[in-house]
Amino acid sequence: MKYNLQDGSRKKAYMKLYTGVRSDIILGIYGYGSKLPSKRQMADRTGVSVITVEHAYDLLMEEGYVESKERSGYFVIYRKKDAYAAAPLSKKIFPAAVKKEEKNEDLFPFAVFAKTVRTVLSKWGEKLLIPSPNAGMAELREAISDYLARSRGIMVGPDQVFIGAGAEYLYSLIIQLIGKNKKVALENPCYETIKKVYHAQGISTDLLSLGEDGILTEELNRTEAEVLHVTPFNSYPSGITANASKRHEYVAWAENGGRLIVEDDYDSEFTLLSKAEDTLYSLSDNGHVIYMNTFSKTIAPSIRIGYIVVPHRLLKKFKEKTGFYSCTVPVLDQVVLAEFINEGHFERHINRVRRKRRKEMKK
Repeated sequence: MKYNLQDGSRKKAYMKLYTGVRSDIILGIYGYGSKLPSKRQMADRTGVSVITVEHAYDLLMEEGYVESKERSGYFVIYRKKDAYAAAPLSKKIFPAAVKKEEKNEDLFPFAVFAKTVRTVLSKWGEKLLIPSPNAGMAELREAISDYLARSRGIMVGPDQVFIGAGAEYLYSLIIQLIGKNKKVALENPCYETIKKVYHAQGISTDLLSLGEDGILTEELNRTEAEVLHVTPFNSYPSGITANASKRHEYVAWAENGGRLIVEDDYDSEFTLLSKAEDTLYSLSDNGHVIYMNTFSKTIAPSIRIGYIVVPHRLLKKFKEKTGFYSCTVPVLDQVVLAEFINEGHFERHINRVRRKRRKEMKK
């Protein structure tokens, strides 16, 4: 296996290597139980340092693709046909106490945000009084598109990003797309508001029990739902995070059955791993995932701005069904957030919170 780590892109070498090896594992080139080249062998093959290879292998371990055996090396534990990479089968769990609202305001750079507001007011002036386009301001949609590409591995155009105030509003847009005659599968336990929104729109739901690493395989196999609404990272209230095998299983469930996934990714930026887990959207090549996220969780509850990313194959239908909806976020708020993201302040804030959480875990 050859990996081109000198392709001229700005992506770090260890991330290029991680992506290449992960792809070979998923494709079965490195099969279940097979041993990866040693760190020294991989470094010699790719022309990078042993430390670079170690970083890449560490990421693969964190995400459940490989495991390290002392004095033996790194071995593949990912199997596409399995529900779990290396976990017991069909263990049900009871709801755990997970805090939905974690306060990150004490780390929020308020002075920087205030300066950003002043900058926007000065630059935009009376143009801030114009109404927002229905899908949201182009400046914010482009800023989110760029952020997703560099930080989450989600490659989408600004035209695929739609802005709204609050998750409930975004859920209503998604319902317009999927239609009220569809059954939606939810995690059990799930965030109760999601269930209430679907029921208020007359949509029936099917609750799928969770295991240690996500929805149980037998639950996915039995459901007749055409849509799966799932939170792969830190699902509320269980706190469960789906491992690599389970994420691929979700995507296969959707793609093989012509179904749709709504991926609610409200908290994954704050993972304690070296990088955020792969989104289902980035794993789906055929456009079977709608991605949604919100800044009210990553910045502060008062920042009532969320967004959804619609795959290309559903874009025309989505615009036809929701084009008459007015954007519910004021222009000033959108432009300030766009400036905040473009200047790198948002990602620096994310890193501060992650460092704080790591320190708290060590106590």
